[in-house]
Amino acid sequence: MLSMESWSFLTNHARVLLRIAEDPGARLRDIAATVGITERSAYGIVTDLTAAGCVVKHKDGRRNRYQIQTHLPLPEPTSQEPTSQEPTIGDVLAVLMGDRGRQKLTLVQPAALQRDHDNVAAVSALELRRGQARPANDG
Repeated sequence: MLSMESWSFLTNHARVLLRIAEDPGARLRDIAATVGITERSAYGIVTDLTAAGCVVKHKDGRRNRYQIQTHLPLPEPTSQEPTSQEPTIGDVLAVLMGDRGRQKLTLVQPAALQRDHDNVAAVSALELRRGQARPANDG
């Protein structure tokens, strides 16, 4: 019989996402300590969540603040198209966090997302013109 200490019901990715939901300004070392993983693992998981679009990272001075994209459907390893009936990241976090989570989670409005996307695209285009960034290599 396995003891509960040898496995976890939630993946480390889910646990990191929960920690970010509790404190969007948490440092990687704090996330790692809370989840019980190394700081390097926490960095890798936050990078995965950011690359998947689940979390957006914003610089706040020398620190990062994270914004969970609660409106997005849960990433599933299936090839089927998402439907409007699939639970969102925010739905699952609200269930896992209970009442305390409902107060902390803020939904990202699509207009705000488009504005952020447009700002990133404009900065990227400006950096390309100045030679500070290289275009993605599609080949």
